[in-house]
Amino acid sequence: MKQQLENLLKPYQQTHLLQFWDKLDAKQQETLADQIQNIDFALIQKLYQSSSSDESWAEMASAATVPPAITLDDFADSASCNRAIELGNEALAHGRVGMILVAGGQGSRLGFDHPKGMFRIGPISDRSLFEMHIDLIRARSHQFGVRIPLYVMTSPPTDEETKQFLAEHSNFGLDDDDLKIFCQGTMPAVDQDGKLLMEDKATIFASPDGHGGMLAALAKSGCLGHMQERGIQHLFYGQVDNPLIQIGSPALLGYHLQSHSEMTSQVIRKTDPLQKVGVVVMIDGVARIIEYSDLPEENARETNPDGTLRLWPGSIAFHIFEADFLRRAVANADSLPFHRAHKKVAFVDSTGQTIEPATANAIKFEKFIFDLLPLARNPIVCEVDPADGFCAVKNAAPAPTETPQHVKQAIIDLHTRWLTEAGVKVKPGTPVEINPLFALDVEQLSRKMPPNITIERPTYFEA
Repeated sequence: MKQQLENLLKPYQQTHLLQFWDKLDAKQQETLADQIQNIDFALIQKLYQSSSSDESWAEMASAATVPPAITLDDFADSASCNRAIELGNEALAHGRVGMILVAGGQGSRLGFDHPKGMFRIGPISDRSLFEMHIDLIRARSHQFGVRIPLYVMTSPPTDEETKQFLAEHSNFGLDDDDLKIFCQGTMPAVDQDGKLLMEDKATIFASPDGHGGMLAALAKSGCLGHMQERGIQHLFYGQVDNPLIQIGSPALLGYHLQSHSEMTSQVIRKTDPLQKVGVVVMIDGVARIIEYSDLPEENARETNPDGTLRLWPGSIAFHIFEADFLRRAVANADSLPFHRAHKKVAFVDSTGQTIEPATANAIKFEKFIFDLLPLARNPIVCEVDPADGFCAVKNAAPAPTETPQHVKQAIIDLHTRWLTEAGVKVKPGTPVEINPLFALDVEQLSRKMPPNITIERPTYFEA
């Protein structure tokens, strides 16, 4: 076996992966051999030898324009929005809609060593992120008398714990056929010389292959086939760390359908030119995202005559995909390119010692789902007020933004506004939280709340 593996590794100068072979027990040897045999060394070599990027971001940003956009003014226009809602309602009522939730990350930056979806963020209910998203999906399902399937993408570090957590909570009310969990793939990392890194003497270091790994994972897991069997044509896509994502929004879906779009991206209007969100742009008629780290400051600060930012659509990683588009992309192996990222990776050196590097020592390879944009027909962006749809939890206090405290307050502020618009008085500083199974919006809330109510103590409205 060892000789066969050496023959496989020699052409790629990776025989160091076997340097501890003779010290491993039979089980460890079997595991390492399996890893080696499942790595595409030709691809790794090609990715290492390719340059990071030869694109001129300044030239691209200068040529960039804003994609076809549905703005907050369009959503506020009752005639326009009502037409969109009608289309969205029809698709939802016919059971053509599903949801993909990307949940492969751990809550390490939150001081939470578990899958981030398990993190409790309900300001009064103490609901987890998973429960909050599933409550919204169930509420939409009840609204239209259909079953909306949820596809949850995990990663190897989060897969088993996520499955156990959801099973222990009976999927928070979803049937097994309405909740499908699938795991993204991994990619090895290489050092500056192109050598694969060892995590320990018997294991090659590998990390999740990015949210763009969703495509291959959907196909491999059978989830794409499940969507087809269920007649799912339109898929909302979002990340687990944003409890405000507007899953199943009829208006958003309706504008997507009205535009015959294969990929619609919900965006916020940037007001800070240096805000750390990618920008959705059109370049020579092709939609794409320029990452905030690639956007030259000069271009980021460019303004229109009225003083607003010229490149304003900031991506919040919330999209709607056509299922046929995803199937077409899966059939093309090169649909999504790999990106290189320089990171710190602990590794075992030739003496068997674990090294914790002080600086970036490795190149990781990842795919990004937004790279589907150039392939999509009629892509559009739809603006959302961040107060209504974007507040992700990423950092532990005392970080200046995106902490649990910020997100909980955003939920309270949103639901306080709903109650106020529904005619309810909320004493200033009083926390409130509304489960979507109680009310999905102000209209539903207004029908449930009796007149002349004042809320003076923390209140959770649940089904």
